[in-house]
Amino acid sequence: MDEVKVVVAHSERATLRVGDVFLKVDADQERMDVEVEVMALAPVPTPEILWRKPPVLAIAAVPGTVLGRLGEPSTTPPKAWAAVGAAIRKLHDAPLPPRPGRAGRSIDELAAELDAECEWLVTNGVLPADLVTRNRQVAEAALRPWNPVFTHGDLQIAHVFIEGDEVTGIIDWSEAGQGDALYDLATVTLGHEERLDDVIAGYGADVDLEVIRAWWSLRSLLGIRWLAEHGFDPTTPGCEVDVLRAQM
Repeated sequence: MDEVKVVVAHSERATLRVGDVFLKVDADQERMDVEVEVMALAPVPTPEILWRKPPVLAIAAVPGTVLGRLGEPSTTPPKAWAAVGAAIRKLHDAPLPPRPGRAGRSIDELAAELDAECEWLVTNGVLPADLVTRNRQVAEAALRPWNPVFTHGDLQIAHVFIEGDEVTGIIDWSEAGQGDALYDLATVTLGHEERLDDVIAGYGADVDLEVIRAWWSLRSLLGIRWLAEHGFDPTTPGCEVDVLRAQM
């Protein structure tokens, strides 16, 4: 029998790998429904679904290697990052999926969540008040009207697989749906600002860099408590806290 590896595990879901098969365990069946639905609609390479027996979804491993990992230097060549930008553009140009995703939260919802998280970070002494205040100001630029596109919603670099300068697979679609295009572009370049130009070159459209930077601050501010409460360390070099410091 192949070795069973725990890819990720926390109170909301877990992913195990057995050979070339990934087993995703998620008690939220609606979230799993969304993942299956949008993978069928996405015009980019996605994992093959082998079988589903709630609460487990079995998918095949995709070829290639991950684009990178947050907190680690990227050794991926510029052409590969540009290919990722082109794949994101293809996704964003596709017909809209039927429901909003993680990147489709309303301005009011995001603002309320941002206020609550900033207060928690300062009140509990997690981050200095000036660091939180500055990034809260930067994040304001993301709170603006936007036209919905087909978004992945959690396009961190560990979810993108490449081989040479070709995108071979994009995984973890549970947050996908209608949303803000710049959220995806900001997520894939979070912690790798030096790769933003390559991604935009492949994307092939003008983007508002101020909003990209705003999403870096916003995503980091909103994520720190969740990461800490689910066994992840946002203070790891190159990760969320360092992203916030870079915005100073």
